[in-house]
Amino acid sequence: MKWIDMHCDTLSEIVKRKGKDFSGKNSLKHSKLCVDIDRLIQEESVAQFFACYVNAREYQWDWNRAYQAVLEMIDEARAEEGDCFEIADDSMKIGHEKKTLTGILTVEEGGVLGGDLKRLDELCERGIRLLTLTWNYENCIGSPNSRDTKVMERGLTDFGRDVVERMNELGMIVDVSHLSDGGFWDCIRYSKSPVTASHSNARSLCNHPRNLSDEMLHALGEKGGVAGLNFYSVFLKGNGRATADDIAAHAKWMINRAGEDAVALGTDFDGFEPDFLPAGISGVQDIERIWEGMRRNGITSRQAEKIAYKNVMRLIREVRRL
Repeated sequence: MKWIDMHCDTLSEIVKRKGKDFSGKNSLKHSKLCVDIDRLIQEESVAQFFACYVNAREYQWDWNRAYQAVLEMIDEARAEEGDCFEIADDSMKIGHEKKTLTGILTVEEGGVLGGDLKRLDELCERGIRLLTLTWNYENCIGSPNSRDTKVMERGLTDFGRDVVERMNELGMIVDVSHLSDGGFWDCIRYSKSPVTASHSNARSLCNHPRNLSDEMLHALGEKGGVAGLNFYSVFLKGNGRATADDIAAHAKWMINRAGEDAVALGTDFDGFEPDFLPAGISGVQDIERIWEGMRRNGITSRQAEKIAYKNVMRLIREVRRL
């Protein structure tokens, strides 16, 4: 079955390791990480969202340096384009050529805009199609998810609302994963297009602030958005190692609260230590175990196909107005 994953940190990991890996064994095309182009094609993936992730602390809170790091990641991804891999352009054609993978570039940390909307336009021109508004720190757009209720209640800044408006105009996907609850509700209120939580699960099944409450899931579905199932065990069951059945349980819960058109994949591969992956899942080569888990837990073939790729394709069409 063909499929699309809305979030992985592989590109950022490749760039981080560049210069340290003298064996040349880690590239976007072929690596020992959870994700690479060769295995994605082998496992029938038609598109992979690659996050240009930056941790502001590693750049001493210098947003200009962080922004330059994002541009470097974009260049790294484009250097891999060839017969079997292409970066999504304005047309967002996906899966039209057999054995060709489409890479969809994203930025995970909206703080790199540094309060300048022109940077958003530049990122779009360079191929960025989704922006995760915050990561784990407060930035010019808003506040992150937090166990501090005061932080969690904070909404978007004035600039953050301008960013959402401009993203709607540009046809960029607004990503609320990592955002405070107040920021989430502002995106639901102010965005004219559907929004996504690219890699977030159900808070009722795992009470972590990175996950979505039932009310949030319902609102996301009503808005026409999607939530991507995150494979991080901490977001699936809290303590202990999760399984494919835990992923299926979150999928079923999210379908019941948001609707079967609102659930997708957002694996977060290469965004955390391998020991926190679900048992039996070590990378994209094990994707079939996810479908098996869904079948085992009563998710229908129609629902699984929507989760695999159809819901993301619809989201792209609606946001891009294609």
